[in-house]
Amino acid sequence: MIKVAKISKAEKSFNLECNDIAADKSISHRCAMFALLSNKPSTITNFLEAEDTLASLNIAKLLGAKIEKENNVYTITPPQKLQEPFDILDCGNAGTGMRLYCGLLSGIDGSFVLTGDKYLRSRPMARVTNPLREIGAKIDGRENGNKAPLHIRGGDLKPFKYHSQIDSAQVKSALILAALNSDNKSYYKENLLSRDHTERMLKGMGANIENVILDKEEWIEITPLSKPLEPLNISVPADPSSGFFFAVAAAITPKSKVLIKNVTLNPTRVEAYKILQQMGAKIEFILKDDKYEPIGDILVEYSGKLKAIEVSKNIAWLIDELPALAIAMAVADGKSIVKNAKELRVKESDRISSVINPLKECGIECKEYEDGYEIIGGELKPTTVDSKGDHRIAMSFAIAGLLCGMEIKDIECIDTSFPNFFDILKEITKVKL
Repeated sequence: MIKVAKISKAEKSFNLECNDIAADKSISHRCAMFALLSNKPSTITNFLEAEDTLASLNIAKLLGAKIEKENNVYTITPPQKLQEPFDILDCGNAGTGMRLYCGLLSGIDGSFVLTGDKYLRSRPMARVTNPLREIGAKIDGRENGNKAPLHIRGGDLKPFKYHSQIDSAQVKSALILAALNSDNKSYYKENLLSRDHTERMLKGMGANIENVILDKEEWIEITPLSKPLEPLNISVPADPSSGFFFAVAAAITPKSKVLIKNVTLNPTRVEAYKILQQMGAKIEFILKDDKYEPIGDILVEYSGKLKAIEVSKNIAWLIDELPALAIAMAVADGKSIVKNAKELRVKESDRISSVINPLKECGIECKEYEDGYEIIGGELKPTTVDSKGDHRIAMSFAIAGLLCGMEIKDIECIDTSFPNFFDILKEITKVKL
């Protein structure tokens, strides 16, 4: 448990420059996996050294890759052929790791067992395992393949045309990776564009992945690999989802501002900042580079009391930031509403209940719905919050603690994505945490 003290009267505002925000988790996971699709060494600078991403890196090692590190640069040398591991493959707490490796390994000869911590083993996997089974993957697990541990007997896969009813980058990425090991072109469609790091990175490595029109609808066309991909040579940008906690801190603390440096400005990753901007925060996006990903800085400044907002669109672009956004809603003027966000129920925790129940204990009037919630802004009061092992719940209520003080249980989960979170928070509170 940790106690977060509210900002003292002497330090009731802050001006913070964040140049050490954790590297992007989603991109780091993909670097570890996609390097296996080349036959040459990949170099990754600024790889996120958090529990979940290091688990993906260790799985690559168990599959035969040679992993070397010098200073801040990892070199991943893939084997000539991915090997059958001598041990189970532990994904830690990472749904991204488990679901993407399902897609990658389904088309590789061998026997593979994927598992994770107690929280990951309770999360649904049928959204990935079912469509993979339909194209020939041999996958089994608890609840008929819906829960880990999962056993994969990799082999030949069939091409597919799959319209996903779940707008999820994890589902899309798993099917794209499987399609690369098929014997003909495959087609994937989602109703709303989810995070597109997989498409961007694989295309940058030479994969033939295109958007095409079929029957007047847009589909992703994936051509199987005819040769190994080019290696990665990438510096992982900072994670805008991690930076967003401090964006919220600046937006709710009078006379405060934060400059979040070297983050990806991918449109599918900065939607939460745009929502915060609509609520009244002053936000500027500063583009600096655009190779694998658009990269730049985000400046966030307090601009008066926030106003309530309704959020019902582009939920797939907001799914990781909604808990922190809920803290902004809790102190905004009026009633904020979140709809079409049922996906929150199957993240590291049930993030609808994990947000709403503690907010009620903080004295905030709010209601929970099956696919979202409503929050009537008020004055936060201190309480004790159980994070349920969910790093984003723990960090969101730590930010709330800047206004009222807060005790948070089960903070070890923060190490899965943002190991130096409390180091940065200490710069704001000026007290020992």
